[in-house]
Amino acid sequence: MTVNSPDEWQAFRARLPKGDYEFVELIEKGRPDWLRSSCRNGVQCDVLVVSGHFNAGDTFYSDRLDKDDHLGIDELERAACSGSCPGLFSRLKEVYLFGCESLNPDASKYASSYGESGRDRMRRIFAGVPSIYGFSSAAPVGPTAAMLIHRSFDAGGNAIGSGQPNTRLLSAFARNSMVRTRGLADSEGNQRRQICQFYDERLSPAKKLGMIHAMMKRDMAEARGYFARIEKLVDSLPEAQRQEPTFTHALAELSADDAIRARYLAVTREERVPAKRARMIELAAEFGWLPPEAHRAELAALANDLLSQPAMSYADVDLVCSLNAKGELDGLARAPANSKATHAAALACMGDPQAHVQALRALASSDERDVQAVQAYLRHRPIDANELREAARGVVGMPPSPAKVRALDTLGRLNIADGEVLHALVQSFADATSAAIQRAIAEVFIRANTKAIAKPDVVAVLQKHRLTPRDELVDQVIRRLQAT
Repeated sequence: MTVNSPDEWQAFRARLPKGDYEFVELIEKGRPDWLRSSCRNGVQCDVLVVSGHFNAGDTFYSDRLDKDDHLGIDELERAACSGSCPGLFSRLKEVYLFGCESLNPDASKYASSYGESGRDRMRRIFAGVPSIYGFSSAAPVGPTAAMLIHRSFDAGGNAIGSGQPNTRLLSAFARNSMVRTRGLADSEGNQRRQICQFYDERLSPAKKLGMIHAMMKRDMAEARGYFARIEKLVDSLPEAQRQEPTFTHALAELSADDAIRARYLAVTREERVPAKRARMIELAAEFGWLPPEAHRAELAALANDLLSQPAMSYADVDLVCSLNAKGELDGLARAPANSKATHAAALACMGDPQAHVQALRALASSDERDVQAVQAYLRHRPIDANELREAARGVVGMPPSPAKVRALDTLGRLNIADGEVLHALVQSFADATSAAIQRAIAEVFIRANTKAIAKPDVVAVLQKHRLTPRDELVDQVIRRLQAT
């Protein structure tokens, strides 16, 4: 599976006896369902070589602009779990994963969206495979990997496809964190069987929903651990499948289970990661456990829990604003006793007009964290022309600092078209004593609608007052103004 470079498998082909090995490229250019196609064609493999960037995430991908192929690990797991690709998986003796962190066991640093390490997931997908090779840290780039493969053969490397440990290969890659493991044995397969139920295409959506219901009855802590998979499964169902009688019946049974509902909502309210708690609330609504008023109350409770914290981060403010994207939580905020600029930004997102005024003033704060909070607020809520002019005057008057750079970046994201604001920024560019401030102003102009200013005059100011003779951002603005 050549997701990125062919260097690795070409090195194997160059050194293996001619006629003893047949190399088959599974990726079909321009065909997104290439893995399904290979499975349908009955391709049988003894050895699988996967090349691509990875970082223990959810996708092998390419860094080449001319190559848009990728390998989603969910798709690989679907094929492994559905019994739809026996030729590819049942005969495998060896798997080579030439991607960073592909066998990293540390899920606290590099993990999939399900919280799993690369090693744990690969061992499950390639269950029963005697030898899986990958990297516990950064992998070498393709040409370097090819050179090391050649070195292992020069040292008398083991036969490829036997499943036995290839000590020469591991030695050649010793400085590059290559490791070997084996796929899960049958005795270790309980978790694999559980996870495979989310992917197995032989199970109907109704059966899968029934499986989730049974899991929640059996152990809510276990279901909590599978939350990301439950969420993804529900989100992936097309409307036609949701309307099938068997699915609507299974959903009605789940929705009517008050005991499970109470336990799930209790776990949801205990969740310490705010963004995950918000997603759990949405899933409860999806399952019919939260009618509109109850749904609104749960979201408001989450927002107020965030507002009650002594300090709020950019992510906290952004989440509160997202929760009230439709204005349904306006008037439900409880203002904290000691409201900081970050709290004001969140309160403004909850429809508080006084907090709105306070948040806009904080855009000119000397504390970068305050400015960042206002940046989160303005991503969600527009401001009128008068407010923009007042805010811009405050930013222009700030002394040089990282906070001012961020404040200018915030203005840039508003796609300014107001001539008065743009002229103030031109003057600020001329007065600037910091190249970083000039670059930040240039970024504002790159995003702005400059029809309201005299472009030759602005170009003259930029050319005369620039602090660095070479700066691509400033040059880009000058070229853009000259071209229009």
